[in-house]
Amino acid sequence: MKQIKESKRLQKIKKNFIEVDPSKVANEGDLISFDYTAKVDGNSFEGNEGKNTQLEIGKDLFIKGFDKQLLKSKKGDEISVEVTLPENFPKKELVGKKGIFKCKINSVKKSKEVEVTDEFAKTLGAKDLNDLKKIISKQINEEFKNSLNIISKNQILKGLEQIKVEDLPQSLIDEEVKVLGQGQTEEELKKNKNNLEKNASKRIKLGLILNEIGEKNKIKVDPNEIQAEIQKQLSMMPGQEKIIMDYYKKNPSASASLRGTLYEEKIINFIKSKAKSNKRVLDKKEAEKIIKDENEKNLQEQKKTMKVSASKIDKNKSKQKENKAPVKKKAKKVSKK
Repeated sequence: MKQIKESKRLQKIKKNFIEVDPSKVANEGDLISFDYTAKVDGNSFEGNEGKNTQLEIGKDLFIKGFDKQLLKSKKGDEISVEVTLPENFPKKELVGKKGIFKCKINSVKKSKEVEVTDEFAKTLGAKDLNDLKKIISKQINEEFKNSLNIISKNQILKGLEQIKVEDLPQSLIDEEVKVLGQGQTEEELKKNKNNLEKNASKRIKLGLILNEIGEKNKIKVDPNEIQAEIQKQLSMMPGQEKIIMDYYKKNPSASASLRGTLYEEKIINFIKSKAKSNKRVLDKKEAEKIIKDENEKNLQEQKKTMKVSASKIDKNKSKQKENKAPVKKKAKKVSKK
């Protein structure tokens, strides 16, 4: 049974995709090739076009939630896809905003099952089938490790939030509010003012604390580390390699932002190295449970925050209605004849 599962997993790694009849629609696991143009708030931006971009439906490797919106599409279809731009999006000022991608489907390909042999393993860069299994096992372990590292990082940041920082400069808070409130209307900014200021204060406080730790311990980011991170992004966004490279070359602020992210990661790792650790070996089921529980916990916190925000908006609306003076109707004069 274990050998069968292993064989199925290997078959999924490298699929042999064959173009199908143009009338056939795309389903889960199919490979789609498409051209696109993207806009945010109705405006174009640098690097907003892509040609012959490929993605396998169901893997969610392009932008989260993107590929599912191309389900049931076929060659020649023009589809509008709406997604939230992720944190690793090259243009940092657009992160978190809604992007509208106008896509034209060039082809739909379906996978043909391949025979898992030593020759198949060699096409993936392994010496033989056993070597390929070892490589896959290592990759799976790395994925679990990265997910668990994110959980521990969030726990550290929550711990740092408990440190008191007196008298945050209002000018810094105002500037951070402008960044967080980009793309919102004046009415939305008024409604979300308290939440924006709260989040801005939290981010500034964390930034000051992390920077203090970094300076005291002489933590720095090497230019080679920035280049390595850019290469990682290129591998995660297939079809956009040239766009991403051009973006970083033409926008020094993008490299500075990336440096800030790496600087934070190095400080977090430094804190981990100094903390008292309680290490234990986890099997796959234990790791999956920890990750699942943490995701559910974060989801519940997000829902709670949304409910609180909605409740505040409703209360504000009620107060506005109460504060409105009743309009007195003028009595009509009846003329006596």
